[in-house]
Amino acid sequence: MLLTACAIALASTGCGPFNKLLKSGDNDKIYAEGRAQLDAAKYNRAIMCFEQVQPYFVGTMREDSLAYYMAYAHFKNDDFTTSSELLDEFRRKYTRSPFLEDVEGMYALSFYYLSPEPMRDQTTTTQALTAIQEFLGRYPNSTRRAAFEQMVRELTQKQYDKVLINAKTYYTIGRYKSAVPALKNALKKYPDTPHREELMYLIVKSSYELAHNSIESLQRDRYMAMMDSYYSFVAEFPESKHVKELSRMQEEAKKYIAKFGDPNQEKPATEENTTK
Repeated sequence: MLLTACAIALASTGCGPFNKLLKSGDNDKIYAEGRAQLDAAKYNRAIMCFEQVQPYFVGTMREDSLAYYMAYAHFKNDDFTTSSELLDEFRRKYTRSPFLEDVEGMYALSFYYLSPEPMRDQTTTTQALTAIQEFLGRYPNSTRRAAFEQMVRELTQKQYDKVLINAKTYYTIGRYKSAVPALKNALKKYPDTPHREELMYLIVKSSYELAHNSIESLQRDRYMAMMDSYYSFVAEFPESKHVKELSRMQEEAKKYIAKFGDPNQEKPATEENTTK
C-alpha cells in the first residue's frame, strides 16, 4: 500500500526519469539511487528503490546494508511502527554487522517515539524502557547515554502517572472498595514514585469513605484499617497539607471505635463466664 501511494504521488509530480529508472531493471543503479534519495532526505523514494532491489541482494555483501538503509528510511520518515519491526529483525539476523549499535539505538528510539501519553495503555512505554536499558547495558560508553538516561526518566514518570490515574479513577467514581487495593498495589509496584504522598493520602480517604458508607457490621473493622493507614501517612508525611483533613477523619474513626468497643479488648469477668 505504501509503495502504491508513493508511486501515485511521484507520478503526479512528473518524476519521469525516476519512474523510468525503477522500470529499468538495473539493480545497481536503483540501489545507488536509493542511497542518493536517502541522503537527500527523500525517504519515500528511497524506500521504493530499496523495496524493488531487496530480493536481488539477498545473500550478497549488500544484504545487511540494504536492510539497514530500509529500516533507517522508515525511521527517518517517522514510521516508527515499521522501523521497530525492521530494526528488530535486523538485530536478530545480523548480529555481527557494523551497523548493529546504530540499529539497536534506533530500535529503542522507535519505541520511545511510539510511547503514548500516560492516560493511554503503557505497553509501548515498557517496551521502550526495556530496549533503552538493553542498549545502555550493551553500549555503556555510547554517545547516546546521557540522552537515553533522560528518556528513561521520562518514560518511568509516564508509568508512575499511569498507575496514579488508574488507581485514582476508582476513588473518583466512588468505588472505594476497589480503590484501596488499587492504590496499595500502586505503591507496592512503584515505592519510589513521586506520587507517593498522594497515593497514601487517597488510601486513607478511600478507607474512610469505605468505612463510613459500610453496613454497621463492617464499619468497626474498616475504621480500624483506616486508622492504620492514617498513622502510616502521618509518620511518613508529618508536615503534609493533608494532615489536618485526615486527622478529622481519624477522630471520627476513634469515636466510632470507642462507642462500639475494641474487639480485641478482653471481656470483663462475669459469674456466667467464670463459673465452670
